[in-house]
Amino acid sequence: MDPSTSSAVTLRVNGEKYTLTVDHRTTLLDALRERLDLTGTKKGCDQGQCGACTVLLDGRRAVACLQLAVAAEGREITTIEGVADGDRLHPVQQAFLELDGYQCGYCTPGQICSALAVIEEHAAGWPSAATEDVRPEAGVPALTADEIRERMSGNLCRCGAYAQIVQAVARAAEDVGNTVGEPKEAVA
Repeated sequence: MDPSTSSAVTLRVNGEKYTLTVDHRTTLLDALRERLDLTGTKKGCDQGQCGACTVLLDGRRAVACLQLAVAAEGREITTIEGVADGDRLHPVQQAFLELDGYQCGYCTPGQICSALAVIEEHAAGWPSAATEDVRPEAGVPALTADEIRERMSGNLCRCGAYAQIVQAVARAAEDVGNTVGEPKEAVA
């Protein structure tokens, strides 16, 4: 590679360090899939609109197709391959499995990574556009179906498994100790 348009970067992915030389224009998505063979993160729209490539950067969700690999250096990257604890599924993965929160499965890795962030954001008290009372003294809002839908709105599912996804996120939030409101009507 041309040294003026490439750099050596060290990426911390799923607890391991990888050093690669990448073109400055290489997205994190392409580095993960093509250079590190971590193909669980899916390439959907390649425009940041579908959420199929969602990963966690320092615990916060990011669409990997819009993140440059060189800009991810020094950050902790978690892909779907790093979510489970060995053979033991994370509660979000378990809930998706038990409640059929997937159909074809293409969007599932991004949905799961987003759900992990949603649960953490909610537990930290972050409001969403669906939060009725955003004043700090109001406390953490109930994680209702409306809250889950709003918080997961950056992830599209072409199969339409939204009702099951909402239920899976609600159950996973309960399993990791959050207060969850009962999911309301199913998502159409």
